[in-house]
Amino acid sequence: MAAKDYANSRYSALEQINPGNVQQLEVAWTFSTGLIRGHEAAPLVVGDTMYVVTPFPNVLYALDLANNGAVEWKYEPQPSRSAQGVACCEVVNRGAFFWEGRIYYNTLDAHTVEVDATSGREV
Repeated sequence: MAAKDYANSRYSALEQINPGNVQQLEVAWTFSTGLIRGHEAAPLVVGDTMYVVTPFPNVLYALDLANNGAVEWKYEPQPSRSAQGVACCEVVNRGAFFWEGRIYYNTLDAHTVEVDATSGREV
């Protein structure tokens, strides 16, 4: 879950990064969706894969964390372009969730998609 648990605590007890070593952090790699609109969805990490949902047109990327963020696959849902005109607060996406090997998220035109987390195919 993007917020850690159902209570949205966002707290992590991990200790790999701490006040004594935080200054040693460096950028390992970057990824660009090619879009300049608002990216508000938190990335979702499951195992060695990071899933990123873009603002409209709501493309879902699977990035291989064991291979410097190389794109494993991308899913392009083709939401209706007319939805952009009625979006209240920019054409952002609020993110995806993972459940039993599938990635779920909503597109700007109010459709929920289900994508196989391994192959990127719509279910």
